[in-house]
Amino acid sequence: MVTPGSPGFIAAIVTAQVLTQVGAFSLPALLPHYIAAWAMTPTEAGWLIGVFFAAYVPAVPLLAALTDRVPARRIYLLGTGCTALAHLGFGLLADGFWGGMAFRALAGLGWAGAYMPGLKALADPLAGAAQSRAVSWHAAGIGIAGASSFIIAGALDAAFGPTSAFLFGGLAAATAFGIALLVMPGTPTKPGPRRNLLDYRPVLRNRRAMAWIAGYTVHTWELAALRAWGVVFLAAALLKPGTPAWLPGPTVLFTAAGLAGVVISITGNETAQKYGRNRVVHAAILSAATLSLLTGWAVALWAPLAVAAVILWNACIYLDSSALTAGTVQAAEPEHRGATMGLHSMAGYAGGCIGPIGVGLALEWLGDGPLGWGLGFGHLALVTLAGLWLVRRLGRA
Repeated sequence: MVTPGSPGFIAAIVTAQVLTQVGAFSLPALLPHYIAAWAMTPTEAGWLIGVFFAAYVPAVPLLAALTDRVPARRIYLLGTGCTALAHLGFGLLADGFWGGMAFRALAGLGWAGAYMPGLKALADPLAGAAQSRAVSWHAAGIGIAGASSFIIAGALDAAFGPTSAFLFGGLAAATAFGIALLVMPGTPTKPGPRRNLLDYRPVLRNRRAMAWIAGYTVHTWELAALRAWGVVFLAAALLKPGTPAWLPGPTVLFTAAGLAGVVISITGNETAQKYGRNRVVHAAILSAATLSLLTGWAVALWAPLAVAAVILWNACIYLDSSALTAGTVQAAEPEHRGATMGLHSMAGYAGGCIGPIGVGLALEWLGDGPLGWGLGFGHLALVTLAGLWLVRRLGRA
């Protein structure tokens, strides 16, 4: 078995997380197809994306907190197994909105068992700058997988049809299951106290950790909204007269935006260690709020402008991604790290559930023209600025 904390162990865990995540955004990438094939309204499409987060939120506090008592490997194997079944089921069995909802909910449960338990297994043997960098590379791996899932799904759809994208995601998650079986230790690194698993009072009293959790909540709210609707928005922008022929398709463009975001995310964490986490987070939230106000309206102007706005906005969202998570990990008390990371993830993904639905409601009420996109994306500025206020208030404490 690879020694926990060694470079080989870190590489194996990050690889497993990449494989678990690589099929996660096949549905957003292919959402225009499923909206037409299943005759969904924008609100239904928003729910189909959002139910992933809705299932994740109640599952993650229990599953992440369990890692303070039992080996993280047990929870991780459950998570990757559910993820594999969810992708395979969506591709082979789902034939409409409600069937799709069931398998998307199973995917959310799977990610609840894989994301934070995998991160805890990675972080526990490390400390200080080594731990922060490992968390950053973990976030980068997940970001690369998420960004790549758009172009992979688009390419597989073009070659073999949409089902193939979900089959690929299921097989990748099954491979992650095998990696975890081989490298993750079978005993807890640091057994936690025998407290009520859902007693989060020690975490709530940790004001420093709660500041980063508040920031992560609005970060995921905004990121999930853009990920859910980014391909649909770019497809609408590319239909405008005068669109240059050299522009690639929307899944390729959004993959480029995601990969740029990953680079920014790593840079953001290194910059946070050098210049201060607060400065980086505050700058990222303010920049993202500004661009969320502007991006939606660009659909009425020129396609390259809309593309540039999406890429810049996505980069600003990613700027504080790993910095926020590393902040929570380092602020957590070691004996409550699993519970702290569970609350961090639960709060963030609660925001992720609401974000796609909010944009879908705006498009259904106002149409998919400039007004719908402008307010659908623009209202997120209020959310992120409220989050900035909470980060500053709790951070002072």
